[in-house]
Amino acid sequence: MPVITLEGSKLTKEQKQLLAIEFTETASRVTGITKETFYVFIKENEFENIGVGGQLLSDRE
Repeated sequence: MPVITLEGSKLTKEQKQLLAIEFTETASRVTGITKETFYVFIKENEFENIGVGGQLLSDRE
């Protein structure tokens, strides 16, 4: 069970669908592993849960 994980900010359902398709197709092409075996996990993080340079992203908005 190959796993692809993306962690980032909020995405639309359409963006998630496209990422799942594109990640799976690319990984399958590169590795030669069938697309049906890939799992794609998308973890969304709120800006208040992400710090960069000692500052929360929610404070930068």
